[in-house]
Amino acid sequence: MKKTMILPIAIVAATLAAPTWAGTDSSGNSIVAKGLILPKMDAVEGQKLFASKGCVVCHSVNGVGGEDGPAMDAEYMDNPMNPFDFAARMWRGAESMVELQRDELGDVIELDGAELASIIAFVHDSDQQKKFSAADIPENIKEMMGHMAAPASDADHKAGE
Repeated sequence: MKKTMILPIAIVAATLAAPTWAGTDSSGNSIVAKGLILPKMDAVEGQKLFASKGCVVCHSVNGVGGEDGPAMDAEYMDNPMNPFDFAARMWRGAESMVELQRDELGDVIELDGAELASIIAFVHDSDQQKKFSAADIPENIKEMMGHMAAPASDADHKAGE
């Protein structure tokens, strides 16, 4: 009878001693290691952010967007991809991205970790990308894109002479 009692006690003890960092927090973030979370990766939210934050000014999805930066179609992404590798690639291009953002958007795009996680989810989700169109781009961003793409008029050429 003692052996029968020891096993359940051992299971309970092992459960209580197990690392407490596995699972999710109250916001839906994945707890991946002691003291570390991986934000929820929401491709639908990422689609909205890709357009509203201005990523679309330089990058395209489905042929919608700018051409200054690489296309962000899921077919060009590593599959599977560690999201930290994606962030590392952004970091390597940060200097030129910041310069382009200041030139074309007037300021640097501000992203928090959850927003970046959702954008990464969007650029890796071919099904969600199929839903992306020019209609998703806010008017203020369209105006920036229209200004950048507008051909110089004859008056502009004469003014520059």
